[in-house]
Amino acid sequence: MGTAKDIIVKPISSRDANRVIKSLHYSGKVCNNSQLHFGVFLGGKCGGVLQFGCPLDRSKVLGLVEGTKWNNMMELNRMALAEWLPKNGESRSIAVCLRLIRKSYPHVDWILSYADGTQCGHGTIYQATGFVLTMIKTSKNLARLPSGNVIHKIALEVAPTRPRKELGGRSYFEITGGRYDFAKYIDEVGAELLDGHQLRYIFFINKAARKNLTVPEIEYSKIDELGIRMVRGNTIAL
Repeated sequence: MGTAKDIIVKPISSRDANRVIKSLHYSGKVCNNSQLHFGVFLGGKCGGVLQFGCPLDRSKVLGLVEGTKWNNMMELNRMALAEWLPKNGESRSIAVCLRLIRKSYPHVDWILSYADGTQCGHGTIYQATGFVLTMIKTSKNLARLPSGNVIHKIALEVAPTRPRKELGGRSYFEITGGRYDFAKYIDEVGAELLDGHQLRYIFFINKAARKNLTVPEIEYSKIDELGIRMVRGNTIAL
């Protein structure tokens, strides 16, 4: 089937990328603010997609690296790769994407991404690619609806007045009295709060920008100290 070195990464349309994300990503959902879409191919067959774009709330993350302007960073919004890709296929894919961004978008100094240590993993691929770990926090932001779908509270907060199917056409603000109250929403729909962790990683395309990091760098070993190692949605005991 080939090795990781045989993988080809190239831009694809948002339509094709979203279709692949819906079929491969554990959430089954796309991120509408993605702007760059890279397809991962092996032997002419598409085995995944990586999507980059602006964060949902850029103002909250620009300060992570002092002096960052609005167009100096991007977020890895979605990454979904098929299990049949060869060993090291994930790290190969993301490394090629980062090289393509460096070449075509020289104004981008750093890439932000989050690892979902509640449903997916602690970020093994980011560690293998040289990302800097900058945050580990307990997550109280995800809930599983009675339908089985999982929702992040930010999906409610970015459009609090939008009618929602699970609320019978009512909006988030309608059932919370105009407040950001995730607990009230969970109670209203009979959802289950999911406990876990969120980990934040940064890759410095511009290596000089690393000295402007305004938050502490965290050793990868801290993940094991806290006992929160997770791969493919399964907690790994050491």
